Formats: sequence, structure tokens, C-alpha cells
Amino acid sequence: MSVAFLADPIESNISVKDLQNAATKLGIKIPDGQETEAYLHLLQSVEAVMRRIQSSNDYIHPVLSPVATKTPRTYWEPPKEENPLNAWRFRCEFIAANPVSNLLRGKTIVIKDNISVGGLPTTVGTFTELLCKDGQLPLSPIDASVVSRILSAGATIKGSSTCENYCASPLSFSAASGPVHNVLAPGYTSGGSSSGSAALVAATVRRRETGHSFEETVDIAIGGDQAGSVRNPASYSGIYGLKPTFGLVPYTGAVSLAPMIDHLGPLAANLEDIALLLQVMAGYDGIDPRMTPESPLQAQVEDYPKVLAEFRNRDLKDGDRIGTGMKIGLLTESFDVPGLSQEVRETVLRSARSFFAAAGAELIEISVPLHSEGSLIWTAATRTHMSEWACQGKTSGHLSFLPPHIQAQWPPDQRMYELLTATNPAVINVMLSGPFLQEHFGPSVEAKAHRKVFELRAAYDHALTQVDILVTPCAPTVAMPHPKMQADGDGPESTIMEKLSAAVGVTTNTAPFNVTGHPAMSVPCGFGRAESLPNQPELQLPIGMQLVGRRWEDAMLLKAAAVFEAGRSIVSAPPGLGR
Repeated sequence: MSVAFLADPIESNISVKDLQNAATKLGIKIPDGQETEAYLHLLQSVEAVMRRIQSSNDYIHPVLSPVATKTPRTYWEPPKEENPLNAWRFRCEFIAANPVSNLLRGKTIVIKDNISVGGLPTTVGTFTELLCKDGQLPLSPIDASVVSRILSAGATIKGSSTCENYCASPLSFSAASGPVHNVLAPGYTSGGSSSGSAALVAATVRRRETGHSFEETVDIAIGGDQAGSVRNPASYSGIYGLKPTFGLVPYTGAVSLAPMIDHLGPLAANLEDIALLLQVMAGYDGIDPRMTPESPLQAQVEDYPKVLAEFRNRDLKDGDRIGTGMKIGLLTESFDVPGLSQEVRETVLRSARSFFAAAGAELIEISVPLHSEGSLIWTAATRTHMSEWACQGKTSGHLSFLPPHIQAQWPPDQRMYELLTATNPAVINVMLSGPFLQEHFGPSVEAKAHRKVFELRAAYDHALTQVDILVTPCAPTVAMPHPKMQADGDGPESTIMEKLSAAVGVTTNTAPFNVTGHPAMSVPCGFGRAESLPNQPELQLPIGMQLVGRRWEDAMLLKAAAVFEAGRSIVSAPPGLGR
């Protein structure tokens, strides 16, 4: 360590009391005299350095400067009558003035509200008063890397989608702006934390199927996934949702929950759009420390739409089917996790066995015993410092570019506690966990959990030497009703444990692949009976099947999903057709 310079003590407000407070927090006592004088002078010097940086001009990386658009970047908050699912956070109409390609021309896209879009606020699903003192939400001065790429590919960004409060819920009731509703069942979850993204894509599907007129929907959405926050909303909403291999898609410009589990991924109604958006988003950006030497340069990213099209349309030998030669592993432990409904279990098993087999794939039952510990490893590896990244905006320790306009309130106060307890007590749990775990366990257990992540990764890697794809249930149940909130006014509000208990186990089959980095996708595979509300008896809601592939073989997920689709068409075809 070096000392940048020694400050003039006369110009500093740092006192002996400040030094003593710092020492007390470390459990030490500094003797009076020359030792106190020396350490005080050193604290005064580092304080002067930080003040110098604090008062200097900020820097916007040129790569993140907002892409020039055809019209000025203006936005509006849609009225309730134009936002029936509460899935939109802000609306806009951003089109690049000079796109560099037409890959996404004609496609409309919504961006999750934890991702920076130049000219839009970024609320991370929480309250305005926790983000700014004057009530004026700051506008993003940057386009996240994925946003720049999407605009440059000719897409139209229609706005930002509601996400869960601090992105800390796998369900969709916690946003400060109110709950997001399942398109098939108002009053039911659409999944979280990419709740609005899933709902808006599902609304497009619903409009095409029924002609029901929603005010505005989108073709594709971007979500964020730290424990299943792309895949579970897709599962609950009956669409596709992909968490790419860790490090394939840059996270630069998005708000972190924990750097080792942060992913951005596409949600769409069909595989072609998943492949298309993945191609545009993927590739090294030179800024995100999550990217590794394995991350491809943009020019070297696979042409996922071409790979998918060629796989679907390739010539097959006599007797072969599209899935011939593909080995699908049913991950035994994933079908016995606590909280998994019998109907979801049977639907995923039945559809996987029937459709993959009909398309010529080989099915194998495969055991990964450590999968049963996966969500525990995820928790121990991330929880100690999660509030520092998610709530305090701490850097990861690696060179990183955090969104400069997001400076949420810290430390919390009683008002913040009350707001979050009423909407998303999971955030308070995260905040409390940090100091508690640091005091009672220190860094050693967290470090051990990181080593266990390598063990878990190796276990999945070994399984994937025997099969091409692992199959698990995604969300453990179909969508459930929202808990009662203060704003409902038609009965007592749900308690903290009632709000959180519905979320227990939702990410058991998804979170492990966030720490290990394997690509995973939710694929619609059927419907199941929902817990009925008085006005919605005999409700059937979607079930999602999760496909998991080898790291950096995201294209194999697309191929496996195409095989599943082909098998479903064969099984559903009238006798004599499609076989």
C-alpha cells in the first residue's frame, strides 16, 4: 500500500473521535500520543483524497454514451387505463438515427427497469423517495451495453418494464408502483423479478391468440436473472426465457444484485426471437468484469438464428428424426425438491418423455446429488454482501462501471424500513443478513461456499458429459394469487411471513445455475390447475420446463427446445400426419 500524499491537518475536519470510532468498530484501542497522531494524519490524508474525487467531474465511458435517436429521448408514465397489467414502468419510443444493422428492424422491445436506458429514470422497482430527495428521478446518462446494441440493430425500445422492489422477489407483488398481473389471470403472479418484461411478452401472445386488445405490448423483452428472475416469470407466463452462460452477455449498465450471479437475458414468445436477441446482446464489451477470456468478441458471437434455422431445416437420413443422436437427462433430484407440486412434476416428466422421444431423442435419468444443496450454496455464496451491491451500490472490487445516476438511500432509516416491510420484506432480510453473517461467521464460510460452487459446477459438468441437456421443472407450481397488500383495502394485509412464504422454494431449481454459470432456459410445456379465486374458478395456468446446457453451448439449448417443439407437433398431429 502507498500513501498518495499527506494532507494538511489544519484543513481537515477529521478528529481524534473519528479515529477512535473507526478503531472501536475494529475492536482495537490506539494508545494516545504519537500513534494516535500518526494514524489520525493518515485518516485525514485519505479523507482528502476521497473529497478530491468526490468533487471532480464524472466520466461517461464513450461506449456507453447514449445512441443517437431519430427524435429526442422523451418518456412518459402510462395512465392506469393504458397499463392494465401494471407491467409498464415508463413509456418511450426510441429508434436509432443510424442503426448499424437491421437484425432487429421492426422488433419492439421493453427493457427491465434495473437496466440503464439513456433519457429514462431507473427505479429498480423501488420508491422515488429512496432514490432522490427532491422527488425528481435522475435520468440515465448512459445506455447499458445491451441497450446500445439493441438500438444499433434497428429495434424500437418502447419503454421500461416494472420490476420487483430492488429486484429481490421471484414473485410480482412487491414493486413500489404496485403488483404486476399475470396476463391469463389478473390478481395472480407473473413471476419476478422480471415481472413486467414477462407480462408484456405474454400479453402479445394473448392478443394474437384471442384478439384481446391490450393498449401496448412488445415482441421481445430483456430481463435480469440472479436466481431465476428470467426463467421463473417465463414459466409462470407461458413464454420462453433464457439465462445465458455467465459472461456471454455484458451486464454493464445494469444494477447488480451480486456480481457472481448477475445475468441479462431475453424473453420471447418463440425460439427465433430468443436466438435473435441473444445474438445481438452477446459478446465482450471491454468493460464488464464478469466477462472472462472465454467470452467471445462481438464479431465472433455465434449466429444463433442461423444455427437454429439450419438445425430445424437440415436434411435427415432415412429413419432419423430431428432429435436423433441427442441425449436428454432427466435430473432426478430436481423432481423431488420441497414445494414442487405433483401436477408440475408429472407435467414436466410426461411432456419431456413424450415429446423428446417422439422427436427421436434419447432420454436418460441422471443423478446429481449435490443439486439438492444448490440453493443453499447459492445463498451462502452471495448473502453476506448482497445488500452492499444491491442496496448500497458497492463496486465488486474489480474495475467496473456502475450506473452513475443510481444512488439509493443508505444507510436505511425507519421510513425506509416501513416502506420495504410493507412491500418487499425480502429486502430488509437481505439488509439484516449482511451485518449478522459478518459478525457471526466472518468471511470463511462465504469463501467455503465459493469453493462449493466449483464443486457444484464440476458435478453438473460431469453430468453433461453423459447427456447434452439436463431437464428440470422450472417454477415449482403454477402462478399463485398475490398476497394482500396495504393498498388492497378489502381485508387485512398479509403478514411478513405470508408474503415471503409463497416465495420459499420458487428458485430451488433455477438458482444453482446462476452460481455455476450454466445456460438455462424455461420452455412452455403444459398447463396446471391454479388456486382459484372466487371470480376465477377452474383456472389453468402455464407450466415451464427448464433446459440446462453446457457452459458456452447456448446454441444447444435452442436446438433441444426445437426438438421438444417438433416432438410436441408429432404427438399432437392427427393420426397419419407428422410421423
